[in-house]
Amino acid sequence: MNEKNVLKELEDIVGKDFASNRSEDLYIYSQDPGASVPRPADFVVMPNTPKEVQEIIKLANREKVPIVPMGGGLTLSGLVIPVKGGIVMDMKRMNKILEVNELSRFALVEAGVTSGQLLAYLNENHPRLQPPIPDAPPSVTIAGNALIHGSGYLSQKFGDHGAMINGLEVVLPDGELYKLGSCAVSDYWFTRGPIPDFIGLFISSFGTIGIITKLSIKLFPKPKMRDIVFGLCKEPNVLPELISNITFTDVAEDILLGIQDKPDWMKGYTFIIVYITGETEEELNNKRKILKKMYRKGKSRYMKVPKRIEDIFLEKPQFAAKAADFRKGGGFEYVGAFIPLQLIPEIIQIGTDISLKHGIVPTLGARLIGQGHAAMFFISYSFNRADPKDMKNAREALHETNKAVLEIGGIPWKAEVAGQQLILEKMDPNYKKLLKSIKNLLDPNGIMNPGNWDVK
Repeated sequence: MNEKNVLKELEDIVGKDFASNRSEDLYIYSQDPGASVPRPADFVVMPNTPKEVQEIIKLANREKVPIVPMGGGLTLSGLVIPVKGGIVMDMKRMNKILEVNELSRFALVEAGVTSGQLLAYLNENHPRLQPPIPDAPPSVTIAGNALIHGSGYLSQKFGDHGAMINGLEVVLPDGELYKLGSCAVSDYWFTRGPIPDFIGLFISSFGTIGIITKLSIKLFPKPKMRDIVFGLCKEPNVLPELISNITFTDVAEDILLGIQDKPDWMKGYTFIIVYITGETEEELNNKRKILKKMYRKGKSRYMKVPKRIEDIFLEKPQFAAKAADFRKGGGFEYVGAFIPLQLIPEIIQIGTDISLKHGIVPTLGARLIGQGHAAMFFISYSFNRADPKDMKNAREALHETNKAVLEIGGIPWKAEVAGQQLILEKMDPNYKKLLKSIKNLLDPNGIMNPGNWDVK
């Protein structure tokens, strides 16, 4: 690779202000907010149009230079830190909200549109609609979150955010632009079928298949009123049945679990946080009564919390990091795991034991996905970013947790490179063979975020 020639071509494509190989510009692209070891990029480029994305990928493919797409850069698990150097493609300039269809309830956005941007736009222009929003800063991108099976306050009812994708516009390593979903046939980006559905290839593939330039995401009616009904449980073994019973009633918009050892009064309890919505106060009261009764029957109890705590939990987005950092230095990372409900008591014990082993305050939680079909369970490990030993300690805890999750039957979510290898070791051999065949077919030069989902 001739770095000078590659930089010149990148500058010709996007302009000199939006391509660089200067160390001061590359620094922030060598790391993310998590515990992953920094890895240097060779170039950063910021395209403004799908055509520019195409030209950049054609250049990378011709020169066999790795290329890594980046949205908000907030996955925490190093997925946008280049494993093998190359070009980081920062999508922030592609930030147009192209269409909101209020009748069919979808938004068509470019890849750099953030959750905060879409939420603000809808609040101002379409106040009856709400988008799927994760528990993350508002700078997270809609596309990036949906493409990693993200979840948020609508996921208990409607599934993870990957399931909410109606259509994609993608650029493959050959530089060609493809439309997936109804947009391949119709002018409307309203559904994924009824044609062969290729969209799943790009979800949780971590940029190893292609680069998304546009995405259509489902929108949902916004209720007039929203509240929380807290429960308190001392016995984790009762949680699976209690949570399943709550989903059967269809009263919950969202269901969260929280377990942590600080402050001291929280130690030994699981907090059940059920969000309810309605059009009237009477409707909310009826749902409160149902939940209070269910808590009692489920060997738990209703808990009244101060308004200031309610206000924190009613934020949109509710930034989970507020409850995760118990160390100096401002760092935290977590293993997220998709699990069936029956594994909740076991994973609570696993996360607590691993946390204590590594001298980390136990901080665990879960969100229900798809009306109880799964739970996204997280085990958070805080660390001091200024202390390399402390960061190493967090990485070791993460690795142990990934192994434990796989052993009991769960699947680590948005796993870092080491976690991906653990998943691949456990994966059905023919699934792995198929994954390798698809990657080799679409990306014969191996330029797309190499090192991730690296099938040996």
